[in-house]
Amino acid sequence: MYTKDEQKFEDVLAQLKLITPEQIDLVKIESARSGKTFEDVLSDMHIISLESIVKASAVSRGLAYVDLTKYKVDESVLRYLPKDLSEKYQAVAFGVNDGKISIAMIDPNNVQAIDFIEKKSGMAASAYMASAESIRNVLDQYQDIGAEVSRDLGSSQIEIKSDEAGDSNDLIQDAPVTRAVNTILDYAARSKASDIHIEPREKTVKVRYRVDGILHDEMSLPLHIHPALVSRIKILSNMKIDEHRVPQDGRFDMKTAGKDIDLRVSISPTIFGEKIVIRLLDKSGGLITLDDLGIYGRAFKIISAGANRPHGMVLSTGPTGSGKSTTLYALLNKMNKPEVNIVTLEDPVEYQVDGVNQIQINNGVGLTFASGLRSILRQDPNIIMVGEIRDAETANLAVQSALTGHTVLSTLHTNNASGVLPRLLDMEIEPFLIASTVSTVIGQRLVRKICPSCKEPYEAPANLAEAIRKTVGKYLPSKVKPDKAKEEQVGYKGLPFVEDTKITLYRGKGCDVCMHTGYQGRIGIFEVFTMSPAMEKLLQQHATTLDIQNQAISEGMVTMREDGFLKALTGVTSIEEVVAKAAEN
Repeated sequence: MYTKDEQKFEDVLAQLKLITPEQIDLVKIESARSGKTFEDVLSDMHIISLESIVKASAVSRGLAYVDLTKYKVDESVLRYLPKDLSEKYQAVAFGVNDGKISIAMIDPNNVQAIDFIEKKSGMAASAYMASAESIRNVLDQYQDIGAEVSRDLGSSQIEIKSDEAGDSNDLIQDAPVTRAVNTILDYAARSKASDIHIEPREKTVKVRYRVDGILHDEMSLPLHIHPALVSRIKILSNMKIDEHRVPQDGRFDMKTAGKDIDLRVSISPTIFGEKIVIRLLDKSGGLITLDDLGIYGRAFKIISAGANRPHGMVLSTGPTGSGKSTTLYALLNKMNKPEVNIVTLEDPVEYQVDGVNQIQINNGVGLTFASGLRSILRQDPNIIMVGEIRDAETANLAVQSALTGHTVLSTLHTNNASGVLPRLLDMEIEPFLIASTVSTVIGQRLVRKICPSCKEPYEAPANLAEAIRKTVGKYLPSKVKPDKAKEEQVGYKGLPFVEDTKITLYRGKGCDVCMHTGYQGRIGIFEVFTMSPAMEKLLQQHATTLDIQNQAISEGMVTMREDGFLKALTGVTSIEEVVAKAAEN
């Protein structure tokens, strides 16, 4: 039975534009089939983020809502509620104003908990509904990483010599080192770091975290503890702990802060000892959409059209760490329907997608991209995702797959979108085959987003304003002569008018929320083109990357640099970020 509360919840989702009517119908059908509530089914199907579900639920029930997933609470506020009490009631304090304490709770209707908190704090409480992730984020702030690791290691006097490092049993039982490693990993997950670098120096061990693409120094540890840390991580990663001369790779899993994290470990010898780099992949995170990636206007239409074609290749390109795989996952999320069979070959499997058959590459047993692709063609796929086209054999198989009625998604390593076609030619793919199969090419980089908590506008200096007009002036709207076609081409709202004498840009001042960097999170800058008759002629002539770039621009492609400038003008990122990333192109 569809209740009034569920109808109200559905109406709020529609008002907030979080879900389409088609998706609502799918959720209703599954709810009727499974007997689950509308909200539970919506969560299970990962159509929208859990944060959006909590927000819509709060609005539909007339409750105040707050998102604390990236919020830094002042230490003085945390002291009003002990951590054990906050954990017991899943309620955290995040602000004090005019003698009232603001409380975020999973269940704001828990009157008993609110009464107890008011007595404990001595203040009246204003209750807000918040997600479990918001509560966890604040609970995690009760501890400081540097102090915690120092405390873990404080009682440890261990100093392992080279010939002692092989005794794994002693290391496993060394509680201080084990706790220190766990704390380092846990803090990385809480900080949404993508990588951990543990680097031996001449006198200390540096631990650095990469957050939003930038490395940050977090702590220095005593040098004598380094062999123990290395050995502990080698044990977790199933590596040889007595091998110190050659690089090693491994992996392991952990669960922390309610997240399932896959950790890929690389260890290499340096002059001061073995350096460890750990890549963290959050497998519990929801998939993002093309809108979330920052793809708009003509680029969005081309990518959507490529995803809707029954055959052909959609190729994403850029350097390592530019978000290529995330773009393909967003496409998979859009294409994932019950009536299609999707098979992927990945190295590694970064996100688990319900309804998609994902295969992990294992070179050690001969499961490569090429051999795996041959195999899955016998699995009756409609859509194939190949994590990366690395060699001519994989490229040829991908092209043949696209020719035989499959949609193929993959990535290539080139500097920009126009470099994809010459790269395929270098792999000895015939020009007519490239023209027949490649439907969409995406070039991208990642830029940091300005922190919304400390974003401020400023007037661009005259020389910078002139450079901006020279780069994207042709895309700016006109007050006196509106051009709908131009607006649809770029897809951005809030751009300055071409007649404006001044140009406003934005920057982050730096605050506790963004660790005083002025940035929080990342978004893509893109350039996208599709195959055209003119492009096919250039292929037949073995044209250069520059020729293809010029042709794509003449057909309406917005370049990465231009896309970045437009994002800077709308306050998404800073002009400095765009210039730095555009210089890589």
